[in-house]
Amino acid sequence: MQNSYSENITPANSNNNQANAPTIIQTDVGANDGQNKCPKCGSTDISLNVNNGKLRCIFCRHEFEPEKLDNMQQDLSQLQGQVMGSGATDIVADTKDIVTFKCSSCGAEVVIDTASSTQARCHWCRNTLSVNQQIPNGSIPDVVLPFGISKDVAKTEIEKFVGKRKFFAHPKFRQEFTTENIMGVYLPYILVDANAHVNLVGNGEHLTRTYYRGSGENRRTYYDADLYHVEREFDLVIQGLTVESSADKLNNSSSNATSNVINAIMPFDLENCVKFNANYLKGYTSEKRDTNIDQLRPLVDKESKDIAKFAANNTLQEYDRGVAWSNEQLDVKGQQWKAAYLPVWLYSYLQVSGEKKILHYVAVNARTKETMGSVPIHMPKLLGISFLVEILGILAMLFIDFDYNWAFLLVGVIYFFIMFNRYRNSNARHKYETETKTNMTNLRKVDNYIKTETGLTNSKINGINNTKLETIANQAFKK
Repeated sequence: MQNSYSENITPANSNNNQANAPTIIQTDVGANDGQNKCPKCGSTDISLNVNNGKLRCIFCRHEFEPEKLDNMQQDLSQLQGQVMGSGATDIVADTKDIVTFKCSSCGAEVVIDTASSTQARCHWCRNTLSVNQQIPNGSIPDVVLPFGISKDVAKTEIEKFVGKRKFFAHPKFRQEFTTENIMGVYLPYILVDANAHVNLVGNGEHLTRTYYRGSGENRRTYYDADLYHVEREFDLVIQGLTVESSADKLNNSSSNATSNVINAIMPFDLENCVKFNANYLKGYTSEKRDTNIDQLRPLVDKESKDIAKFAANNTLQEYDRGVAWSNEQLDVKGQQWKAAYLPVWLYSYLQVSGEKKILHYVAVNARTKETMGSVPIHMPKLLGISFLVEILGILAMLFIDFDYNWAFLLVGVIYFFIMFNRYRNSNARHKYETETKTNMTNLRKVDNYIKTETGLTNSKINGINNTKLETIANQAFKK
């Protein structure tokens, strides 16, 4: 059995196989600031039709086909070096958020604060002016994924989620809960595509027999297994690895943080992203990106490695006792980065208890209706019910003849943590390692029998790591 372990991730800007400077693709080519007019009637009152994802003139009802972003690398298997959309380039610290346009209809000057909006109405002629060209303050991304469900649908999903959790919900929360104040918001993300070569070397075990020795309290379980030397080498395309690019959504180190639920509603149908147009944001709020790629790169590299390991698991199904990789190498041949706005319906509730404040969220993926949230708990009630369950467990231990009746002592504690997690969902997250799209090619497999092992006491191979994550996204970011 090999005990040594090594790993290697060749970074995307390595001198070995990539140029130092990234290739910047200008993604706002043809974008015009100022008035976006309907080609049929000339009106600037344009907004999103949430039912089909198209832009629609509010005046004449004419609809526009979404414009796709087609000037970035499409064949990811040929991706080399580092490619970056212009909307994902570094934020310039001294960029001013305030921009001023001259209205082309009446000549008045219109001021737009891009920190909070990308549109404003001319106060004289009432035409809408938009910011579509990218400015280096993180407010204009490369692509946007339009809202796909209405506010009424989102309200129903949030009400169903909270309705299933009202028994232990805090009385004040139950009294004040209303979905009338939910908001549609475009949150900032970085989308990463990668072209990589993966090489994994280690040992795997296949279970051949399970048996018992001894009796009563001395009864023990033993396992026999065949040990194999295992290698997996393949090319891997990763498509649309999605990472929050807002620092406060990435950093959930505090036990009171509940913003992880926003991470948990992924994935999105990224293939339906369109070229950014400020009209998609009309009627919704948006949040600026405040992190740069170099800050996110360590997290992306670790998540890419996790994705590669889990992709290999599809070829390891015969090793039911797991695989212990002693060497893991991920050679990133190319990466492509895009800044994106993705749509979320968001309900928030501030719980105040003395000086302690917790901001709870219930979030709905505005494309798939996936819903996750945190609901304030009435702790006295939860503790009281858990105590009653514990009493029942003690009674069961006294009157039920069972070899492991000591386990009844844990039922109250187990009940408490099950209910707490159901309401707070503190461990909820996007399972990027299996939910990110991948394509494996050129697979090379090595499965060499080493020996048969008998009398093993562990149910899994020693050092099992083929299902171990390098990091969890919502705990990995340090600003």
